[in-house]
Amino acid sequence: MNKLLIPAFVSALILGCSTTPIPDDASGAPVESRGGSRSGVAPVVAGGVDANGLPRELTDPKSKLAQRSIYFDLDKYEVKSEYQDLVAAHAKYLVANKGFKVLIQGNTDERGSREYNLSLGQKRSDAVKRSLVLLGAREDQVESVSLGEEKPKAQGADESAWAENRRADILYKAADGRGEF
Repeated sequence: MNKLLIPAFVSALILGCSTTPIPDDASGAPVESRGGSRSGVAPVVAGGVDANGLPRELTDPKSKLAQRSIYFDLDKYEVKSEYQDLVAAHAKYLVANKGFKVLIQGNTDERGSREYNLSLGQKRSDAVKRSLVLLGAREDQVESVSLGEEKPKAQGADESAWAENRRADILYKAADGRGEF
């Protein structure tokens, strides 16, 4: 009898222990909300927050924190020195605002296979995550995913468009669930 109960118990334990809850309405990887103004910055509403519920300092175009894209060289995933201050500003915000989380979305240009681009996008998002955590953000505040070439910022098949698409985007979410992802 015990020989039958142990495998059943282990199976129930494994099935019951999920580390990442999946919402019922999930249809794939989380993506950035495209709501808000056409300029890419959501309008600010009463209370100093935008329509997504984010504080003004995260959406004010004059704020460094409104800059949410870190760009990469072709086939590279190291955070370039010109973006280290930007990453440090986001890390400082996360340290001071423990109720916020970020999703880092790694992106690539259209060149390369789907598998290569997904891998490179993940390396880019992981590089930004690693930098944020090294600068003081908590590990549980930062999630990294790859979108590969699936979410281009610029259309076209030239170096200008490709350079816009080789990036990692930082999306914020507050503890109350309001935000961009």
